[in-house]
Formats: sequence, C-alpha cells, structure tokens
Amino acid sequence: MSATRDLLTNYQHVIDDLRLVTGDKGVFDVVVDGELLYSKGDTGRHANDGEVLKLFSEHVGPDVARYGT
Repeated sequence: MSATRDLLTNYQHVIDDLRLVTGDKGVFDVVVDGELLYSKGDTGRHANDGEVLKLFSEHVGPDVARYGT
C-alpha cells in the first residue's frame, strides 16, 4: 500500500503506532490522533499517490522534519 510505505519511509521516527484495519465495502480512512485526515467514503475515491503523505505532513506541521533530513 502506497500510503503506508510513504508514511513509514518519511515519518517512521514520529509514528508510534500504525494499524491497518479491515472494514466493509472498501472503507479507507486515515485517522491520526483521533482526527480524520482522509476518507474514501467522503471523497468517493481512493487517495491519489502522495495524497495521504501530504495530509500527514500538513497535520504534523513544518517543525517535524521528514526522516533522514
């Protein structure tokens, strides 16, 4: 899964827990600290490449550097 790979590659140093939970009817939601960042149900589509990473980057803010930088 591209979103999982993107998150762990770029933010492994700040992610304490990452879970993939199966759901009904192709549910794909990304929730960080209780906040919904992306929902396939709301958008009607799967996230584009890099979209979840961008949303996560915006969520953690510019003070959190990507891994290795």
